[in-house]
Amino acid sequence: MATYYGQGYGEWDDPASPGPGRQPHRLPVVLRAPFEARSWSEFCYLLLSLPLGILMFTYSVTMLSLGAGLLVTFLGIPVLAAALAGCRGFGALERARARGLLRLEVADPEPLMMKRRGPMAWIAAMLRSGVSWRHVLYTALQFPWAVFSFVVGVTFWTSGWTLLTYPLWFWVFPMYGGQGGLQLYGDETHSVYLDNPFEIMVTALVGLLITLATPWIVRGLTTVDRLLVHGLLGPSRLATRVVELESDRGVVVDTAAADLQRIERDLHDGAQARLVALAMDLGLAKEKLAQDPRAAAQMVEEAHGEVKTALRELRDLARGIHPAVLTDRGLDAALSAVASRCTVPVKVEVDLPSRPAPAIEGIAYFTVSELLQNVSKHARASRATVDVWRAEERLLLQVVDDGVGGADASSGSGLAGLAGRLDAVDGILVVDSPTGGPTRITAELPWRSS
Repeated sequence: MATYYGQGYGEWDDPASPGPGRQPHRLPVVLRAPFEARSWSEFCYLLLSLPLGILMFTYSVTMLSLGAGLLVTFLGIPVLAAALAGCRGFGALERARARGLLRLEVADPEPLMMKRRGPMAWIAAMLRSGVSWRHVLYTALQFPWAVFSFVVGVTFWTSGWTLLTYPLWFWVFPMYGGQGGLQLYGDETHSVYLDNPFEIMVTALVGLLITLATPWIVRGLTTVDRLLVHGLLGPSRLATRVVELESDRGVVVDTAAADLQRIERDLHDGAQARLVALAMDLGLAKEKLAQDPRAAAQMVEEAHGEVKTALRELRDLARGIHPAVLTDRGLDAALSAVASRCTVPVKVEVDLPSRPAPAIEGIAYFTVSELLQNVSKHARASRATVDVWRAEERLLLQVVDDGVGGADASSGSGLAGLAGRLDAVDGILVVDSPTGGPTRITAELPWRSS
């Protein structure tokens, strides 16, 4: 997994770049690029790539050749393992260099998987590790690219600044070189020198164009380096996916525990307390039945009302766990029931060819239910719409309201928890809520048929 510092791809948190509370630059980015810290840092990366590439390539080729040659003896195996270990060390150096100069953050790859301890287990794990061989491949590919990028980068960088500053140093040629200026062409019969004011000015303009273009050329060259570091020195897609699944499993477990606590709290504070009071009232009515039948009848009447209230609370609690209408009639009817309880008029449109799997259907229901609760509590809207449809192998939900806007899933609100729940099942929550509205929240879930 790779990330970039800043607000977007390749953006730097640099004093020379505009940010919150800073005035925008008056110069366009093309004119600023040759002087920005990013351009010089990337150029330094190219300068270091060649000597490090030579070192890594020489080490890997020498050690692998030695190990392959010694395979006829037992010594070849530990030599190969040492070669792979050294390449992994170079990989750590390259990740640090990319982090410092390219602002590219690449996670460390997965460690060696050793079933037991000991040098033989370490050698076996090193030779079996795909990460180790990817590091060897990096040392082989990085060297020719480092040669190419070094030559191109240094040529453009030095040529641009040399020609741009030519008016400042062309006097060296007539004073110390015995010629009018920089020689553009020459043979046995005649020569062309850049020595008059017009030619000097044109030379400086050409240098200016090369100087302005060089940072973008260097940026393109370092983009290939970013791809190499990210693709070969970072964790594999499988390892990254395992980490994501472990994180999602933790979210699911925490969510389930929170839901159980909520159900227990609702039962304890609501229906359970009401049923306990009901049992006490019926006990008192039983004692008064012989002495004061009228008072006992009144107490039974009050107990009957408490029973109805307890049943209503249990029904609401069951609806919060999994509503019966969702199981019996599907998303269309269930979401219509949710919309009828919203404080603003809600238009519901469900266009599904069939019912999704019960788990996906339940998540979709509770997602829309929570979003409509937010509309009722916070949006100050006059109307809202709910759209549900299927696009290929994804189930999409969209809730739109004309409220005040300002919803943000990154501020630790209920939307953040909802986004975490969706992410646990490979879902996505996209919030578009500018200040002043309208708010458009789109949820995407994987489609699985029932």
